[in-house]
Amino acid sequence: MSLQTGLSGINGAQTGLDTVSNDLANASTTAFKSQTALFADVYPANVTNTPGIGVATSSISSNLTQGDTVSTGNPLDAAIQGSGYFITSQNGQQEYTRDGSFQLSTTGQLITATGGAVQGYTVTNGNKAGTLSGLTINTGAVSANPTSAVGLTLNLNSGDTTIPAATAFNASNSSTYNEATSVVAYDSLGNADKVNLYFRQIAPAVAGGTPTWDVYAEPVTSSGTVVSTPTTPLTTLTFSTSGALTGGSPVTLSVPWGNGSATSSIAFNLTGTTLGAQSFAIAGTTNDGYAPGNYTGTSINSSGQVQSTYSNGQTVTNGVLGIANFINPEGLEPVSGNLFTATNTSGTPVVDTAGTGQAGVVVGGSLEQSNASTSSLLVQLIQYQQAYQANASVIQTEQQDGTRISQI
Repeated sequence: MSLQTGLSGINGAQTGLDTVSNDLANASTTAFKSQTALFADVYPANVTNTPGIGVATSSISSNLTQGDTVSTGNPLDAAIQGSGYFITSQNGQQEYTRDGSFQLSTTGQLITATGGAVQGYTVTNGNKAGTLSGLTINTGAVSANPTSAVGLTLNLNSGDTTIPAATAFNASNSSTYNEATSVVAYDSLGNADKVNLYFRQIAPAVAGGTPTWDVYAEPVTSSGTVVSTPTTPLTTLTFSTSGALTGGSPVTLSVPWGNGSATSSIAFNLTGTTLGAQSFAIAGTTNDGYAPGNYTGTSINSSGQVQSTYSNGQTVTNGVLGIANFINPEGLEPVSGNLFTATNTSGTPVVDTAGTGQAGVVVGGSLEQSNASTSSLLVQLIQYQQAYQANASVIQTEQQDGTRISQI
């Protein structure tokens, strides 16, 4: 009987050694979760006043505590600060990982180090949309977007000299207008053309009334060619007695740029423009157009958004990472490649995005380290070695006793 007991002890010690050895081997593995061998004593059934007959491995428990987060400087790396798992898919199998050492495939797909497609959602108006799927980044060029809307907020000076309405406007004669500025207007080919804007204060039709302001628009190509010379106002701005804009905006300018590009239709919105005893100033501008651009890189922010940048200054949100949580994460089954699979014990995943529901936030440019503690593992290693040797001594003693008995 003691032979079997000692053998069970050796088997248990070997399981412990295997578990500790695996933890030590993965002390530098990204987001590795250490394991502990749990044991149970064994007694013969339906027998009392009898010593136990050894030990059995009851389970291998995973330690799911979070490892330290370290900065890597790689913008595609990501760590989860808090609970949750990144979601991957490979060969039709959905799996889960804390290892955010992501990279781009040759086709621009965001993948794990083992080739699994990282799962997320498309983003519409800043919110996740659609169903969980792989995320693909455009690593090529982005085409130009012609300017179709310009926002321009001005501070106009009521102290400027009023110009008689009968005075003909002439862009070359500064005495025919009070102020001037220009805005960039991209054409369909991405050329950075511009529209010169001239403003002149017109005396009110009624004495003591609030002046109006005529706005003239002069489109000029990127090569400096004036497309058309304005003779009539694009619009006339009207104001209340408190200086708030009451009319004349928005207004649309049609520009046949030529040079092989399409005719542009540009909506100018001057909402927020004011009239008062103040110097002329541009308070703010917006422009929805841009030139072509080449891919410059991709990064992941704290909301889990995967964003790409381009040489034309544009930032495109390719999607947002899905973060899975489980009612019993200890029930997840670890598999090779820093991955876990769901089981009946873990329950089905609840998928959120970073910072929502139970999902932690994402730390971009960082990775989670292994939570294996080398110092404590070395202590356990010695303990299991001693247990192994002790049980081996039990078996050796049993064999020696059996030999002596057979010789009597």
